Amino acid sequence: MPIEDFIINVFCCVDLFFSEVVNKSKLRRSGFPPSLSDPEVITMEIVGEFLKIDTDKGIWEYFSSHWKYWFPGLGSRTAFVKQAANLLQVKQEIQLKLSIKLNAFSDQLHFIDGFPMPICKYARSNQVKLFSMDAAYGYCASKDEKYYGFKGNLAINSIGVISGLTVTAANVDERKSMFDFIDKIKGLLIGDMGFIGDDLQKQLQEAYEINLQTPKRKNMPDDRSPEYVGAMKSMRRLVETVISQLTGRFNIAKVWARDPWHLSNRVTRKILSHTMAIFINSKIGRDPLKFDGLITC
Repeated sequence: MPIEDFIINVFCCVDLFFSEVVNKSKLRRSGFPPSLSDPEVITMEIVGEFLKIDTDKGIWEYFSSHWKYWFPGLGSRTAFVKQAANLLQVKQEIQLKLSIKLNAFSDQLHFIDGFPMPICKYARSNQVKLFSMDAAYGYCASKDEKYYGFKGNLAINSIGVISGLTVTAANVDERKSMFDFIDKIKGLLIGDMGFIGDDLQKQLQEAYEINLQTPKRKNMPDDRSPEYVGAMKSMRRLVETVISQLTGRFNIAKVWARDPWHLSNRVTRKILSHTMAIFINSKIGRDPLKFDGLITC
C-alpha cells in the first residue's frame, strides 16, 4: 500500500484503541492540551519505527520535513519527545489490545527466546557510567563474547505476535525472567536449551498449565521421536525470525537511551510497531510477518 494509506491505517487503529484505553479519564490534570494530539504522536512513532527511523530526533525530522501538512500541530522536537515518553503506558495498553485481537494469548502454541542488548562491549565497560544500577555483564553465545548491558526476553504466538517481553540485566537467568510475562499464556511453549530443567517444566505445568519443551543436550536421554524433535526445532525458527526483525528493522538491541524510563518507551514503541504491522498485514490478507513490500512506495 502507498505510504499515505499506511499512515491512515495506523492512525485509525491507534485512535480507536486510544479511545478504549483512555475512555473518559483525563491523561493531564492541568494545563493546556498539546497542539499535537496523543494519537498523532503515537502514529508518528509507529510509522517512524516501521520505516527504520528509530530515534526521537529522526522521527521528528522526518515528519517535519515530509508530513507537516498532515500533522500541523507538530511543534518543537523537545515537546514531541516529552509527549511521546509520557504516553508510555498508553502505548503498552494499545499493544496489549492489538495482541489480544491477534490471538496472542488464546493461541495454544508459543515460542520463547532471548537476545542481547549491549550498552557496550566488555573492553569498554569500565568507561561507561550509564545504567550503573540496572545493567550487568552478560555473554552473547552467537558472537562468543562478553558484553555490558541488558537482555531482552520475549514470547510469541504461532504467527509471530509478541505475547510478552521484558528487559533485564544481562546476567539474569532467562528461566527466571520468563515469569514476568508468561502468566497470560497456556499450552505448548517451545524454548531453546537455555530453558532445560525438570523442576522448571514441572512448575510451569502445575502452576500455569504450560507444557515447556526444549531440545536436549547430546549427553541427555530423550524418549521423544526424532520426528517430533525435528519439527520442534523447525518451528522454533519463527521466534528467530521475529528477533531478527526486532534487531534488524527495529534496532531493538541498540540501547540509545539514558535512563530506564526512556529505554522502556523506546522498546515499547518498537513492539507496538511490530504488532501493528502484523495487524495490518492480517487485515489485507498478507503473510503476518512479511513486512517487506507492505509499503509499496
